[in-house]
Amino acid sequence: MASFFKNSIGVLCRNYPLVVSLKFERLRSSSAVFPQGMHKGKVAIVTAATSGIGLAIARRLAKEGANVVISSRKQENVTRALAELKSEGLNISGCVCHVGNEEHQDLLVNMTLEQHGAIDILVSNAAVNPFVGKIVDCSKEMWQKIFDVNVTASFLLAKHVVPHMEKRGGGSIVLVSSTAGYHPIPTIGPYSVSKTALLGLTRTLALELGPMNIRVNCMAPGLTRTRFSTILQQSPRLNRMLTENLPIARIGLPEECAGAVNFLCSSDASFITGETIVVAGGGYSRL
Repeated sequence: MASFFKNSIGVLCRNYPLVVSLKFERLRSSSAVFPQGMHKGKVAIVTAATSGIGLAIARRLAKEGANVVISSRKQENVTRALAELKSEGLNISGCVCHVGNEEHQDLLVNMTLEQHGAIDILVSNAAVNPFVGKIVDCSKEMWQKIFDVNVTASFLLAKHVVPHMEKRGGGSIVLVSSTAGYHPIPTIGPYSVSKTALLGLTRTLALELGPMNIRVNCMAPGLTRTRFSTILQQSPRLNRMLTENLPIARIGLPEECAGAVNFLCSSDASFITGETIVVAGGGYSRL
């Protein structure tokens, strides 16, 4: 028996990458694994939702029955994403919104209320990284731009939606941070610091909004297959260096991040607030 057990474990370990790959492909291709209607009747706002992680989040929430309002800085991106998602039969609308602009924030929230009369879910996903270099070389103006979009916008959007969530008897806010918030990435220090700030904002909002039955959580993706990581994907050496020490040694997919956000917004997470789910293949996630 001991010999059989040992041999079985050996076969499993040798084929583990293949087993994981096959299981994941079945997960992606099978609609049966997604319980339909988890968010039926809910209204969700997802910022920066026309590509990558944001688009995947919007798609997943809509597949679960939510009325989803997406936004992006450019009209052509909004138009393209709306066409793509509507062709899948999803209930989607959207508008241009530069989250660093308070007037644009008002427009996004007001449009959502005009169309759907309520707001149940906010996913604040927008972020910028216009600076590369030593953090001490970052100008005040560049620093301010990064924090206006990556941090302040999440705070202000939360302020906008809280009264409407309170009217509904509660809601869910999810901020999108990054593992860079735990382990700073050289040359993009200001971006990393802004992502650390979101971890603190999550805990503080959760503490104050809990009595209103508004849950606030965070999702921190690691290296994910998006346009942001294109240069890393094009370099096999760099790709290997970044993934070889991960327990799951590969780049993540936007759909995997969307699954975590979908859970945090659902009733399955009704007793979870102030937490950060790290979606990084086991990557470092400690301050």
